[in-house]
Amino acid sequence: MLKILGEKNSILNKFICELRNVEVQNDRMRFRRNLERISEIFAYELSQQLNYSAKQIQTPLGTTDIPLPTDKIVVASILRAGLPMHQGLLNYFDDAENAFISAYRKYSKDGSFKIQFEHLSCPNIKGKVLIIADPMLATGSSMILAYKALLEKGKPKHTHIVSIVASKEGVEYTRQNLTSKDVTLWLGAVDDELTVKSYIVPGLGDAGDLAYGGKE
Repeated sequence: MLKILGEKNSILNKFICELRNVEVQNDRMRFRRNLERISEIFAYELSQQLNYSAKQIQTPLGTTDIPLPTDKIVVASILRAGLPMHQGLLNYFDDAENAFISAYRKYSKDGSFKIQFEHLSCPNIKGKVLIIADPMLATGSSMILAYKALLEKGKPKHTHIVSIVASKEGVEYTRQNLTSKDVTLWLGAVDDELTVKSYIVPGLGDAGDLAYGGKE
């Protein structure tokens, strides 16, 4: 399943606009906060896909039945750009377990690169709802690498992949390389162009650098 939230008019598009705007990007704190706020919106929309069961609670004046989610959730993020998104998802799924994936582009002298996977910290995800967060879905390679690494920790009940800006090429690659049909791809916006160096255009730039500063 593919859900593109930016296709509907909502406050989400204001936050995506600020992420893309070069004049607003200079404020790293605001950039991180917008990643977090967008992820909160994703969390709310995603919560409607969970399973619920009514629970009776006592109020000061009586009792009432409230439907509450019953799924066990694991939130996974790809370091480092995924960290603000991770926090946004945790703001809503505050009892979720957590996983972190270290993967990055390792460039060669000729400008080509491969996705380098280094570390995975993850609980058992068998039978749980897995949410994987990364702001950008460019080629889709790092997302599929992370997804397959997480599957080594068990088969999830359902997987939700959450990215804010994707390329059409990245979306197609991701959908073709998923090993299960029990996956929902949540996106904020999909851009047409992916450059020869695998940057999304118009995109928003390097989300990790914009959130936390440059690197050597």
